[in-house]
Amino acid sequence: MKKLRSQDWYGKRDKDGFVHRSWMKSQGFPDHVFDGRPIIGICNTWSELTPCNGGLRILAQAVKRGVWEAGGFPVEFPVISLGETQIKPTAMLYRNLLSMDVEECIRGYGMDGVVLLGGCDKTTPGQLMGAASVDLPTVVVSAGPMLNGKYRGQNIGSGTHVWKFSEDVRAGQMSMEDFLSAEAGNSRSAGVCMTMGTASTMASLVEALGLSLPTNAALPAVDARRTTLAHLTGKQIVWMVHNELCLSKVLTRNSFENAIVTNAAIGGSTNAVIHLLAIAGRLGIQLSLEDFELGSEIPLLVNCMPSGKYLMEDFCYAGGMPVVLNELRAHLKAANTILGQDLMNYTKGAECFNREVIYALNEPLKESAGIKVLKGSLAPDGAIIKPSAATPKLLTHEGSAYVFENIECLKNRIDDPNLPVDENTVLVLKGCGPKGYPGMPEVGNMPIPKTLAQKGVRDMVRISDARMSGTAFGTVVLHVTPESQAGGPLSLVQTGDIIRLDAQNGVLDLMVNEETLTQRRANWKPEEPRYSRGYAKMYVDHVMQANLGADMDFLLGSDTRPVTRESH
Repeated sequence: MKKLRSQDWYGKRDKDGFVHRSWMKSQGFPDHVFDGRPIIGICNTWSELTPCNGGLRILAQAVKRGVWEAGGFPVEFPVISLGETQIKPTAMLYRNLLSMDVEECIRGYGMDGVVLLGGCDKTTPGQLMGAASVDLPTVVVSAGPMLNGKYRGQNIGSGTHVWKFSEDVRAGQMSMEDFLSAEAGNSRSAGVCMTMGTASTMASLVEALGLSLPTNAALPAVDARRTTLAHLTGKQIVWMVHNELCLSKVLTRNSFENAIVTNAAIGGSTNAVIHLLAIAGRLGIQLSLEDFELGSEIPLLVNCMPSGKYLMEDFCYAGGMPVVLNELRAHLKAANTILGQDLMNYTKGAECFNREVIYALNEPLKESAGIKVLKGSLAPDGAIIKPSAATPKLLTHEGSAYVFENIECLKNRIDDPNLPVDENTVLVLKGCGPKGYPGMPEVGNMPIPKTLAQKGVRDMVRISDARMSGTAFGTVVLHVTPESQAGGPLSLVQTGDIIRLDAQNGVLDLMVNEETLTQRRANWKPEEPRYSRGYAKMYVDHVMQANLGADMDFLLGSDTRPVTRESH
């Protein structure tokens, strides 16, 4: 095996080696840990401001045990943590910043491999983007889902029931006292959303990509078996370093195609689209929005909210991702994993223990569930919709638009009793794309106008350049590209325009003639930028559109060159 990377820091018998070793010894590390053994970085996104990741301190200790056992030297380091439910204006604004933090820490410090500890929506993709740009041996341990929510003896799902209960309160069908009672039972332990939201989706796709040990996706955060998995992961990363199994040797085009297929089968979040595109971009793998059509006809197998009725804890007890991958064998391609073996090795011994939670491929929950890619005069570079979370009859729809020019306009007017809308109206929200908000927030699942909610309307066609929480549901068209702030056709839509949606055939059209649009375009101006300094300005100046993963243009690709200059 070639000389370990860490030896450029700790193996020298000169002034530089003295400095690197001596300062580390101030933490009580003895001479023999610098004997040439692999140094493993543990990249931890633990934070009290990110409750989803609240259990990662415990998992970090377990990883360390495994690394020591395998003859490695573990060193834990922090990076910024993005609390999806806590940070403003949106965690997505800072996903790319997290990726930069991770990339530069991995590159700048003397480690030979890295274990990524993350869970909350943007931490997993942000960490993988950063790690991909350095390309060391890399493995993921996810935070794990929290325990099932409970309200009046029933299971409730984080996120999914928030939207439902909120609409019930607005419709006068739920009291505020009951609303707050449900809040108290919603989040009962450390861990990510226990629905198949973005966090659990990304943990599932990490397993489908072969970047974690089997069962990583669904073991509850507080289950002792997750701590065991973290210990075993510590052993595995040392093996990966010795076998020079870097990230680019695990992730290939086949890996991403498998993730797309898997996302469909689990009823995964629409946010997976934007994250997979960004991760592939760092590895130089050609992946496009159109590639997500690979999952469009894949059956829905996992009966989890928001596309079903169960939760991640139930998914775990039914057998988890190994069962899903086993069912999908005919649709998956050969792909390497952190075990140095094909992905199909993850399915060995997979047995389903509850067919109400994980359906068989030949008897699926729904015949086709994958994300549909839409194109047309309203979205020339694409948009997406999640049919498994939509009202079937609305997937083919033509209606008159009611336009909210920005999020403030929506909040100020959505409950107006005189809002001129009915159940056939198409709600349109502008100014919420990568540049527009900025950061592309999860506001695409606009509330149903109060006057309609009170009449029992629970779904309408909604269109925006925003994202939607993976825990949300409805007939919601997202990621319209180019976004309105970039001057896309969305910016020209006016109230009263007719919009045609045909999800089955992938069509999203604005039924306005080109002459009228040309006149409108001549009078259009983007909103004034909300930030004039700092990271947010850099983001707005360099962020790419949603169909390219909303990464920043100067972060594409990787830089695997060794660091040659000393800091002292």
